[in-house]
Amino acid sequence: MSAAVQPMPSPYSPTASQIAVAYSVCRSITRAAAKNFYYAFLVLPPAKRQALCAVYAFMRRCDDISDDGKLPPYERRQKLEAWLDAFHHAQSGHPTDDPVLLALTDTQRRYNIPVELLDQLAYGTGMDIPDNGEEETLQVLYRTFSDLRVYCYRVASVVGLVCIRVFGYRDPAAEKLAEQLGLAFQLTNIIRDVKEDYSLGRIYLPAEDLAKFDIESAEFRSSLDSSRMRLVLKAEAERAREFYGAADKLLPLIDEDSQPALWVLSTIYRRLLEKMARLQYDVFSQKVSLTVREKLMILGKGFVKRLV
Repeated sequence: MSAAVQPMPSPYSPTASQIAVAYSVCRSITRAAAKNFYYAFLVLPPAKRQALCAVYAFMRRCDDISDDGKLPPYERRQKLEAWLDAFHHAQSGHPTDDPVLLALTDTQRRYNIPVELLDQLAYGTGMDIPDNGEEETLQVLYRTFSDLRVYCYRVASVVGLVCIRVFGYRDPAAEKLAEQLGLAFQLTNIIRDVKEDYSLGRIYLPAEDLAKFDIESAEFRSSLDSSRMRLVLKAEAERAREFYGAADKLLPLIDEDSQPALWVLSTIYRRLLEKMARLQYDVFSQKVSLTVREKLMILGKGFVKRLV
């Protein structure tokens, strides 16, 4: 038979046991690394929970590649591109023995998640890789809030768009709300992680916001307890609070069995932001987080909501 008329090979179809093991690996990754998300996943129905664990594990691998300081930037970019190519091959039906890709491909098909959204996740983490040569000593990454918002869209708003496809929704208004809520989450992370990020040479706070309070990038090393530094963090927190309003509007638009999970996640992040506010945005002497007890209390209320 000539090559022109040979039938296409059948798409790779992993066994049920292979899929089960793959999801188990993703669940372990999520449980170990997702300090806030995993609590929300626990109140989801099992199928949706494992789907979001697969998405998180994929996102975690992208993030780990982009942040791997042992590799020069160009090697990180090559590794991230290879990882994304491997996903595309698996998604198009080629065999893979990577459990994260097995689970993600199954999830992507079950919940009809656009491949473009998963690509955007990878591209977003790639924005953290320095453009030229070695790591920069310290740099303000974004000039304006609009510039920062592009980054937040890729690493957080896109996560929201993926999540609501697993949660289930019918009203297209849910998509804009999911984008806004993802932005609120990411701004909260940026405030919390200021010290950790600048130690990696990154300042996510927009240059225009720093300029309003006469803050130079060098002050991140010399004057971390300055009142002006806390004022700029307070300003970012006010932005985040505006976007958190999307959570209340989004909640009734997603499937009922997923509403408790969204409530748990948004409540954890909102309380984290308010905890930083109570500490007057002192995120420099310690990494602020909710205690396990605080998270379990929120989780308990989430389970009650699921049962009602």
